[in-house]
Amino acid sequence: MKKTAEYSQFIKKEAKRLGFMSCGIAKADFLEEEAPRLETWLKNGFHGEMHYMENHFDKRLDPRLLVEGAKSVISLSYNYFPEEVQNSDSYKLAKYAYGEDYHHVIKNKLFELLESLREEIGEINGRCFVDSAPVMERSWAEKAGLGWNGKHTLLIQKQQGSFFFLAELIIDLELEYDHPFETDHCGKCTRCIDACPTDAILPNNQIDGSKCISYLTIELRDNIPSQFKENMEDWMFGCDICQDVCPWNRFSKPHSEPLFNPKENLLGLEKRDWEELTQETFSKVFKKSAVKRAKFKGLTSTIDFIKKTTP
Repeated sequence: MKKTAEYSQFIKKEAKRLGFMSCGIAKADFLEEEAPRLETWLKNGFHGEMHYMENHFDKRLDPRLLVEGAKSVISLSYNYFPEEVQNSDSYKLAKYAYGEDYHHVIKNKLFELLESLREEIGEINGRCFVDSAPVMERSWAEKAGLGWNGKHTLLIQKQQGSFFFLAELIIDLELEYDHPFETDHCGKCTRCIDACPTDAILPNNQIDGSKCISYLTIELRDNIPSQFKENMEDWMFGCDICQDVCPWNRFSKPHSEPLFNPKENLLGLEKRDWEELTQETFSKVFKKSAVKRAKFKGLTSTIDFIKKTTP
């Protein structure tokens, strides 16, 4: 038990050194409570055209199917709240997309954490996950005591708000486990539900992903349905509305990760600049960016859709 506690403290110390905001540990086990929720969510079609969500159902619920002999799920959060935001007369990007693609930035830190563990303890079987595999990251973060799932379904931390990424390290080492976060501090507040222009946020901490602006501007490969023509509120990639109105985000503090800083002049671009965007400029501005996922054609099509429907 002494070694278990020592290893757990070592992991949390290393996570802090690498810049992670918080770190918690949960026992790798089957997510029994989440299974029926996920099944119902999929049956209701709330995943829209994200058909990959239907794949690997069992793996999403049991990390032991992802990592042989898995004993622990280490959940970590990494702040991305920016010091400055875009020009008010601009088509909008979600704040997480201002800098370099978080998948690569955070995964590199996870690899470093895993390597530090191996140097300290010995051979460990483990895998790193950053929003790119069948892992229910918010459920694991909640089990590891990092925060609670808000009504907008994003994880919230009392002193940090919700502008942070989640990542996981699943390993075959038994550790000291943290207590699950069991208190919902949203109370009777419905600001995120009231503010969502597409009515994507449903009761009981559920979201209809097929109506979410983030889905419409990133995941959807077809044209945005005309029913949303009055609801885009100038968002061209992702959306932060439900987070911007959340009272807990008054505690958000600017990140200290240089790789998440926006490209020069990005925040100052105005609508006319975006409307004149070329493939060459797109490739230059969004090199190593998550925005590349939308591709030049997707981003300009969204801008055109918003432009045509703006009064």
